[in-house]
Amino acid sequence: MDRSIMVKWINEGNVSIPIRLIQDYKKLGLNESEVMLLIHFHSFIQRGNSFPTPQLIASQMSLSETECLSVLQSLLKRGFLELTEQSDENNIFYEAFTLSPLWDKLVTLALEENLEETTQDNYEEEQSLYHLFESEFGRPLSPMECELITMWLDQDNYNPGLIKAALMEGVVSGKRNLRYIDRILIEWNKNGVKTVQEAKEYGQKFRQHQYKSTPQKQTEQKKFPTYNWLKN
Repeated sequence: MDRSIMVKWINEGNVSIPIRLIQDYKKLGLNESEVMLLIHFHSFIQRGNSFPTPQLIASQMSLSETECLSVLQSLLKRGFLELTEQSDENNIFYEAFTLSPLWDKLVTLALEENLEETTQDNYEEEQSLYHLFESEFGRPLSPMECELITMWLDQDNYNPGLIKAALMEGVVSGKRNLRYIDRILIEWNKNGVKTVQEAKEYGQKFRQHQYKSTPQKQTEQKKFPTYNWLKN
């Protein structure tokens, strides 16, 4: 192989195409001809030509000049490509194409998909909490109880793991009701408890304090005293 050809290829440089464009162009409503034309524009812009003509683009595609012009007009109209006015260091104005609208659409799509995934994860986590409470309570939750759990998540922004820890605290104390669990969460929040580990340490501290203040006979009967979270 002629090594000069390889050197020439290297000197010509490379065109970097975001993987997101390859993966998501169909979701954006682009077809193969449109995305290929955009890639050609990206290539010319990276090489310093920000205003390639339809004739120049057509020379590198299987589309005719007329077809390239039609696709180009469609992309401009749909907001995937923009023609802007720019100026150089001598304040000479010229027209230039920019792909910024395309990148904005890709970023917006990624954000929307991430939001959908987060919403779905939150929904599944919420359903898991409902099922856990019903399992521990041994009965279906009432609409008001479901609403309270939703408020813990959406308004109070309690960590789901922390809610589960409060539920277990209530179960250990023999208090299977949401009023008691709500009081636990309020108490933890007031004292800066944000994680399950911090909740465990906080609960142990109360139990140790109660154990020391409880008469010996009672401690022999109950080795693991519980803390009354409803007590002022």
